[in-house]
Amino acid sequence: MRSIDRPTLARLVTPICVALIVTLLAASAAMSQPADAGAPPWAGASGAELYTAACAACHGADGRGRTATQLGFELPVPDFTDCDFAAREPDSDWLAVIHDGGPARGFDRKMPAFGGALTDAEKQSTLDHVRTLCADPNWPRGELNVPKALFTEKAFPEDEAIVRTSFNAEGPGAVTQKFTWEQRFGPRSQIEVSLPWTRADLGPPSGKEGGIGDLTLAFKHAIYHSLGTGSILSLGGELVLPTGDETRGFGKGTAVLEPYILFAKLLADDAFVQFQGVIELPVESGFNDELVLRSAVGKTWTTGGPYGRSWTPIIEVLGAKELNGGASAQWDLVPQFQVSLNTRQHILANFGFRVPVTDSSIRDTEFVFYLLWDWFDGGVTEGW
Repeated sequence: MRSIDRPTLARLVTPICVALIVTLLAASAAMSQPADAGAPPWAGASGAELYTAACAACHGADGRGRTATQLGFELPVPDFTDCDFAAREPDSDWLAVIHDGGPARGFDRKMPAFGGALTDAEKQSTLDHVRTLCADPNWPRGELNVPKALFTEKAFPEDEAIVRTSFNAEGPGAVTQKFTWEQRFGPRSQIEVSLPWTRADLGPPSGKEGGIGDLTLAFKHAIYHSLGTGSILSLGGELVLPTGDETRGFGKGTAVLEPYILFAKLLADDAFVQFQGVIELPVESGFNDELVLRSAVGKTWTTGGPYGRSWTPIIEVLGAKELNGGASAQWDLVPQFQVSLNTRQHILANFGFRVPVTDSSIRDTEFVFYLLWDWFDGGVTEGW
């Protein structure tokens, strides 16, 4: 039997045992009490008591899980004390599987749906106890991992692969694709590698040509996070290497250091705001320093119930100003729309337009979209 990845296990954890044991309790109560009997025997139990009664048989009292020999089936049981996966996902993902079963997030049907067996408060109470088994507070909670905008970087450290494509909606034809690989390590840190490729109409005599752009290496670290305040703050920086051809417009012609600050804040009703401030510092003389500001605000809706497919409209404001060149600031608006493509919601798409607000006569509107794969949550073909 093919083993299941850890994120999948994380979502199958509590509901598997809770569903089976609660069902047995309900059946026993129905046989021993009249049809109009009062509250079920587990009514009023704490989250820890529900976990002990319903989940410890499979997952152990300490949350580390029992062996396949003890369980009698081959499905590996995850370690709830391992914060590397236990802290990553928001409550909504755990509750979706508890309430609607495995298929709610593209998992096996062996995980049954038992939305009516426990009240919403009892489900949340049990999940709250499971959350305590990850005892390291350094790991930011998954609720702080807000939807990614087209240009503004996220403050949350993540494991993602992204392909962003942009092309001119007017003027000379040009297409740029940027591939980004993000690798999280430890509770709060992430490294990143990005490489763009551009094909543009350079005019006569060159015509259409293509080539790679400047390679970017990046690092960020969350210096503060709080689920209580719904905020996360990170510091980081990029080193842009001049691998692109400057003469064809595919590179800057110099290495650039780009320290930045990132901030995200959760708002009411699944809304959020993000901010990024960057200072671009060319290594060689003859190039101007630049201040870049990016901000995004958005709100997520779901279809098909509270745990269904996510839809997130976002509006970004982008600004850039040379600090020593005397040029005026450039401002852009980027209306966009992110949607989850698969049931597990770890494959996402976002599309929008980058519209110049200033210098619109010499700067073209661009159509921009990305495909995002949160690879920690499973393979590209999983969860559909």
